[in-house]
Amino acid sequence: MSASADAADREGPGGRDAGLQPERTRLAWRRTTLSCAVVAVLALRQALNAADGSPVAVAGGGVIALLWLAFMWVAHRRVRELAAARPPGLTTGTALAATACAVGLAVFAMTVIA
Repeated sequence: MSASADAADREGPGGRDAGLQPERTRLAWRRTTLSCAVVAVLALRQALNAADGSPVAVAGGGVIALLWLAFMWVAHRRVRELAAARPPGLTTGTALAATACAVGLAVFAMTVIA
């Protein structure tokens, strides 16, 4: 059996390899959510400790928490999609939502530190 015939056997309908790629992507999403949680906790801690509970610090902490929750929702939804036998591709909306949450969290974390 040739290498191209072997590769064709691994491919499911539509020509997509149904191998370990979805599992690797799922693990990457889990690592990303873990790093996002660490950044959110550190930024939230800094926001609440630096300003001694001022309304601006509490509001900033609330925004950080909401951005973290939004990112967790997007990531959890994507991880659940990847558990399917034939996972769909990443939609533009999901990619934009994850990017907006990550950039927003970074911006608010930077403003808290500065």
